[in-house]
Amino acid sequence: VPISSRVMIDIFESMGTNRIITMDLHSTQIQGFAKVPFDNLYSRSVIFDAIKDEELNPDSSVVLAPDMGSVKMSQGYAKNLGMNFAIIDKRRYAHNKTHVSHLIGELNNRDVLIIDDMIDTAGTTVNAAQAALDKGAKTVTAIATHGVLSGPAIERLSDSKIKKVIVTDTISIPKEKRLDKMKIISVGNVFGEAVGRVH
Repeated sequence: VPISSRVMIDIFESMGTNRIITMDLHSTQIQGFAKVPFDNLYSRSVIFDAIKDEELNPDSSVVLAPDMGSVKMSQGYAKNLGMNFAIIDKRRYAHNKTHVSHLIGELNNRDVLIIDDMIDTAGTTVNAAQAALDKGAKTVTAIATHGVLSGPAIERLSDSKIKKVIVTDTISIPKEKRLDKMKIISVGNVFGEAVGRVH
């Protein structure tokens, strides 16, 4: 994560911000950049509810970590949901460009959940989904807190065989970027509860 995030926080503080509340920071070290109280919330509670709504059988479902950076989070979801766990080892050969080199775990005839903190250009998500399907996965659902959806993301997700894309509303998603297979869940209550407790 670039040091420019420190510049952003300096701007907020110089404008008079006396508290910061964020959700699912890409890098939690960013909290250390602030001189004011800084709360980083987690979307886990609303994402758990969204996953339960899918009514998947835990015995035949797998949480797949799309890269090494999301292993800890994915393992946490797998444990809490009582699901199996798998991992992809990918290699980055250029900015925003990766390829899958190994997939560890049993995916054959199973429903796969790919859970990440964000979907940016969707390259990682779509590659992981294809790797899962190549290994015999029955369905793939992609879940992320932040739907950045930059560049070719919508085209990639639309063309992919991903059954459903679940994102939260931390970033407003315009109508032209909404897909039929996309479900947007609100984190408004999580922020509302935090603001209420602060005050």
